[in-house]
Parts: sequence; structure tokens; C-alpha cells
Amino acid sequence: MHSYVVGVDLGGTQVRAVLSDATGQIYKRVATATKADEGQDAVIGRMKALIDQVWPKPDLGIVKAIGLAAPGPLDPTPGVIVFAPNLPGWEMVPLRNIIAGAYGVPTFLGNDANLAALAENRFGAGRDMADMIYITVSTGVGGGIISHGEMLLGSHGFAAEVGHMTVEAQGVRCLCGNTGCLEAYASGPSIARHAVEGLRHGATSMVTDMVAGDLGRITAKELHDAAKAGDAFAQAEFKRAGFYLGVGITSLLHLFNPRMIVLGGSVAKAGTMLTDAIWETIRARAPRQYWEGLSIVPAAMGDDVVLIGAVALAEAESHRQKQTMIRA
Repeated sequence: MHSYVVGVDLGGTQVRAVLSDATGQIYKRVATATKADEGQDAVIGRMKALIDQVWPKPDLGIVKAIGLAAPGPLDPTPGVIVFAPNLPGWEMVPLRNIIAGAYGVPTFLGNDANLAALAENRFGAGRDMADMIYITVSTGVGGGIISHGEMLLGSHGFAAEVGHMTVEAQGVRCLCGNTGCLEAYASGPSIARHAVEGLRHGATSMVTDMVAGDLGRITAKELHDAAKAGDAFAQAEFKRAGFYLGVGITSLLHLFNPRMIVLGGSVAKAGTMLTDAIWETIRARAPRQYWEGLSIVPAAMGDDVVLIGAVALAEAESHRQKQTMIRA
């Protein structure tokens, strides 16, 4: 009988679920709005409803494990969401046990950015790469680190929060409350905020016409479109973000010495407007030995990257549990 894995991605705006196999092939997918403001129980109810929708009929196969992806910080060992800024009221939520208790199959929880790194390592741009770092640059900046073929989690599962590395000691305030975080300089909203400040102080750009003079409507997408059209102001904003990403990546090179950096997320679609500045910064700040042979490549898994990571987590951990039982 065919065996499957269910992957679930709990996001601030959407909850998604898939039915997949060990190779990452997706057989069924469903999604719904998170509606986090309706409370924890309502959101968990929606998660269960999606799992029910993708669950195979008994004559078609069995589900051997469930993988759950959620925003951090979370502790994957007990399967607890410690705190989720985009999910009001979610503190110390034992999500793994709640879902495992409802379905009676092994269930595993992981940080969404870590699981994106796992997906790219197992099936995507960093396939079979023993030492790689995945960085997502979108509404926020997150990451995951693969070292010697294993996900680096740290003592409580909080490792690889690359968006909250300090890149300017006396810098602007981040949403986390600290100052000078990478996320406060390279995320989509931070790029847009800095651009709006420049425009309000007299800079000129076609992006002003694109939003009919309403600067509050400017996002990284409008800036990206303007930059692609040759707008020097918008291009400079992405170069600035690339510089700060380069500063952060330089620190990561010194700490982990990866062979590959995989860039994902909507902002990373700016391509060479970012990566040229990243490379320029790395070469200026790191000894040659750290970047010779290094590859910086775009993510390959697209919008399903976190879901496939959740599947990969469930597949790997259920296999590990089975092997442990056999040895015992």
C-alpha cells in the first residue's frame, strides 16, 4: 500500500497543506486564510480541516507522518511554538502534540525558514550540498544552515535567525525591538521605507508616478519594477540592501564556511541588482579563502519550498525513529 506524508505550512496570512510522498511529489494541495485574529483554537481548527481534506482514503494509502512548519521562535524537540509575532496570542503552544493527538501518527514541527533550507538541500538548488546556507529575503529575513549534511538547530532550536544579526550597531530599530538588524535593512518593507524617506527628502524616481504620488503605496515590488525599467534611484535601493546582505553573509562565511548560499523570497527575485552588491561586499570584507569556490544561487523550489521542507522533515524524522526502534 502506498505511504504518504502530510505537510502543513502555518503562516501569518495563509495555512496550506499538501499530501506528498518521500520524493517531494505533491498529489493534493489545499489552502485557506489563517485569520489569526480569531484566535488559536480557530486557526488550529482550520489546520485540521486542511489535513482532513488531503488525507487519503483508506484504500488509496496510509499517512506515515505529518510535518508542520511554523514561524519561530519555536522548539522542535518538544514541538512547541514559543512565540509567533504574526500569530497574536501564540505563546508556548504545544502544536506537535495537538496535531499528533488528533491523527495518531508521528508528527514533527520545524521553523519555516529552516524547513525551506531543508527543502532546497534535499530537492532544490542545494541538492546534496553538505555545507550550505539558505536565506529568504521577503517581508522578513530568515534562514537555515546545513552543516555537514545536518540542519543546525542550536540548543533550543532557535539557531539561524540570520535576519536578526546586527549589521549596524547604532542602526535603525527592527520590529524585534533591537537596533541594526539585517532585517531592518534588507527586507522588502525596510527597502520601501528607506526609499520613501529619500523621496520625501527630494529624491526623484519614476516610482512616484507609478503610485500616482501616493508614497504610502510604495512597496518593494514597485521599486523592483522601476529598477528593472532602469530607474537609478530604485536600483540604488536594491544595491544598498545587497550591501547589508553582503555584510551579514560575510559574517556567516566566517562562522560556517559554506560552499553555497541559496537566496529565496520575493526580494531575492531582484537577481543581480542584489547579488552584484553582495559579491562586491563579500570580496571587500572577507579573505579570499572564504569566498573562492563559493556559489550564490537563486532558490529553486518556488512557493512550495516550506511545504516541501515540512514533508522532508516528516520523512527524515519518521525514518530516524524507525531506525532507532530497530536498533533497540
